[in-house]
Amino acid sequence: MSITKTPINHSIYSIFKYGGFLLLYCLLLMALPVRAQSKLDGEMKTFKTFYEQSLQKHGIVGSSFMFIHDNKIVDRDFYGTANLEKKQPVDENTIYHWASITKTFTGIAIMLLRDRGLLSLDDPIIKYLPELRAVHNPYGDMSEITLRHLLSHTSGFRDATWTWGGDKDWHPHEPQKWEQLVAMIPYTEILFKPGSKYSYSNPGIIYLGRVIEIITHDDYEVYIDKNIFKPLEMYQSYFDATPYHLLRNRSHSYWLKDGTLTPARFDVDTGITVSNGGLNAPLPDMVKYINFLMGDPKKQGIYNQILKRSSLEEMFKPQVSLPEIKDRPNEKNFMGLTYFIEDNYDQHFIGHSGGQNAFVTHFYLKPETRSAYLVAYNTHATPTKENPNQDTRKLDREIKENLFQNIFPLFKK
Repeated sequence: MSITKTPINHSIYSIFKYGGFLLLYCLLLMALPVRAQSKLDGEMKTFKTFYEQSLQKHGIVGSSFMFIHDNKIVDRDFYGTANLEKKQPVDENTIYHWASITKTFTGIAIMLLRDRGLLSLDDPIIKYLPELRAVHNPYGDMSEITLRHLLSHTSGFRDATWTWGGDKDWHPHEPQKWEQLVAMIPYTEILFKPGSKYSYSNPGIIYLGRVIEIITHDDYEVYIDKNIFKPLEMYQSYFDATPYHLLRNRSHSYWLKDGTLTPARFDVDTGITVSNGGLNAPLPDMVKYINFLMGDPKKQGIYNQILKRSSLEEMFKPQVSLPEIKDRPNEKNFMGLTYFIEDNYDQHFIGHSGGQNAFVTHFYLKPETRSAYLVAYNTHATPTKENPNQDTRKLDREIKENLFQNIFPLFKK
């Protein structure tokens, strides 16, 4: 019996020959994301240890952290206690006071009114608030100060909301009525030529909040809720006094000085200054806000109804350089339209911080890689000679620098 050798079909041979290489190539491609994820997991674990050890070192009672990439939460951590008296731990639902991060919502509202043709950023502020004609302006006429100056903190108005008071238990936390601010206007002065430099101003943003109310005939809180919170489904976010059904999640806040922990006022009312710092929200709601800033192709139709992407990106463009920080000469910081801009560690960031009534908060967004973080502390620790490490502001900077150097670079375009 003879055996006839059948020639190998060259096409089949080629499939086996080159298919093996293709399979190997595919396996290598699959291994790369696994390896990258493993590195990210390792770095996040290292950061978590650093974060919690730093909170303990600085005497923080409670804190929350979330890192977001491509509209997804990739890491989170909840530390300590939200309310010492109730022995209530911090969790995902814990509500913090976001203070000056409120300013960015005010900025968005102004841009929304601009896009609807109801104002121009180059309108003089006295067009809407004629009361400001009584401000002492040694640098020119008050008609030269525009809404753009207020949005970019280049108006020349002072930093502090109120020039006195607020430090006694019986004092209102902030002025409660517009008439109180109007009464102080004749005692207010412009400190430099408008537009010539940056100088942070709480009153400037409060005036913008008043503009929103005059144009829309809505209270500031109502306008933001209808046009930003609701479309973003930020249903646990609100201003000032906490709704009864959310009180169980409201964090208390604490002053730490000389080793002594003192409760701050609970659930304060920011009154007429609400557009400057009245926001309260849990971190999951603030992630929805970050996703809006980041952009999401699946939700861009909804986002554009809040504010056009081009207008939002206009807010992210530098309007003025910030003064150089003595111990950080290589940092490049700018002011946009209510947003801060940082070009540091060879990276580009958009952000804002908040600090009021012993709460300290921060967010940073890296638009290039659609990555961001949120952090909130319910303790304001003040350094002293005896306790130099108890310093929330120093802690916040350490957290930021760790993330800038070790976590953000792991995310590519």
